[in-house]
Amino acid sequence: MLTSFRNLLDRLILFISSFALMLLVVTVTWQVFSRYVLNDPSSWTGELARYTMVWLGLLGAGYLFGVKGHLAITLLDGYLRGRAHTALQLLINGISFAFVSLAMFKGGIALMGRTGQQLSPALQLPMSTVYSILPISAIIILIYLTLNTIELFCKPHKK
Repeated sequence: MLTSFRNLLDRLILFISSFALMLLVVTVTWQVFSRYVLNDPSSWTGELARYTMVWLGLLGAGYLFGVKGHLAITLLDGYLRGRAHTALQLLINGISFAFVSLAMFKGGIALMGRTGQQLSPALQLPMSTVYSILPISAIIILIYLTLNTIELFCKPHKK
């Protein structure tokens, strides 16, 4: 059941990320075309490209937690076996969980609250909408951290 949930979440994130990447390509292509061919640069394309890039990056970071491809220092991890390896992974997951909960989720919610009335210059979007990716990606990362922690106890160690 956990594997099917993980696969569903993976596919959802990849679908949204693929859409964001296509939007980014179209937006930047239109920006270049309107600037150099039409000599009338669009005012909204640069802003949309920036916001799309941020969303794409944070969704990608969440996905990397799911496939355990995030940045990690594996020097100590490579030498540990059995319970010591599990304990290290629990410590790493716990520290990551605390950071993501406080910095990304709680901080993202606070940032959204402070910027709810502020509008982006060109698109006139509420900035809280732009910053909503922080708690969204935090939830994704927290789900993956929880799944990774459960899997520490469910799967036999291959080391």
